[in-house]
Amino acid sequence: MQATLTSNTIEKSFLDVLRSLSEKERMVIERRIGLNGEKETLQNIWNSFKPSITRERVRQIEDAWIKKVGRIIKATELAEIQEMARELISHHGGLLTREKIIGALIKEMNLSKDINAHILEVIVQSDFEIVKSKPRLWTQTYFTVPSVTKKTIDAVHREAVKILKRKKDVMERDDLYSEIQETLREENGELKNEFIDSILDVFDDIVKGEEILIGLTRWKILNPKTLKDKAIYVMKKEKVPMHFIDISNKISEYLGEAVKINTIHNELIRNEEFILIWRGIYALKEWGFKPGTVLDVILDILSKNGGPMNTEEIIKKVLKVRNVKKTTIYMNLQNKKAIERVGRNFYAAKA
Repeated sequence: MQATLTSNTIEKSFLDVLRSLSEKERMVIERRIGLNGEKETLQNIWNSFKPSITRERVRQIEDAWIKKVGRIIKATELAEIQEMARELISHHGGLLTREKIIGALIKEMNLSKDINAHILEVIVQSDFEIVKSKPRLWTQTYFTVPSVTKKTIDAVHREAVKILKRKKDVMERDDLYSEIQETLREENGELKNEFIDSILDVFDDIVKGEEILIGLTRWKILNPKTLKDKAIYVMKKEKVPMHFIDISNKISEYLGEAVKINTIHNELIRNEEFILIWRGIYALKEWGFKPGTVLDVILDILSKNGGPMNTEEIIKKVLKVRNVKKTTIYMNLQNKKAIERVGRNFYAAKA
């Protein structure tokens, strides 16, 4: 299907949906998805209530909100996203990881890369015909059609690990999938390659590499060789900006190789794949982060907007690409050489 929604219309429609919620439901979900800043944990939200409420109560509010959102969305243009998500999941045998389905939606709908991915996730999750996995150690969050069971998912993973351990070497994916199909056919029916491939994306102990190969993550043969690639590998696994010391530690943890802190720092500095976004903290350029100072980022945002913006809009966009405090953004907005105030809480770049 051909999507007609844009990043702006999605965010606007989503905000309209939020207005249908109670104040507490709206506040919880806004903080959970980082609508006005960084995404917060249930623990942080729980601690902020006066009087405080339990973490389970916060989760109950969130779950009830998701169900309510699902009913509201069915009568809005956002239902188009849910329809596309169902098609994508079905095309891959009935399962897709959160990362892949969000990436596919952004690509298929030609959305801006700076769209709040958590909004898309919630829209997908609120569809009653899609099931979101529960948190589980060493796995990625994933979405399935209702007919896919956790029993089948675990059976495929268990058999894959068993075969790879027996082979004691990487395999071509098609060969591994054929063995899995043969073993599980009687109990689970015919399992398609696309389905098996999507299932194995879920588990952190399975790694794919070199287009056609698959193996266990702890095996070095499919792990990156250069220091730059090792840093990229670690950051993609962690999925968050990281301090260079933490990157060094994670390389040692994942790959079993000691890396000097100064060496990894120099590697990050000299390669354009990495963007310094705060003191010693780096992000991958492909995530949409921008190089330069906070002032440079603000000026770029104002330039792309083509006109004045209010403070909250600027802060929201800066926080999507830089890990800085709001006070830092406020301070940079006071730079009278580069930015001028053109109204109450509105700013524009100086000509």
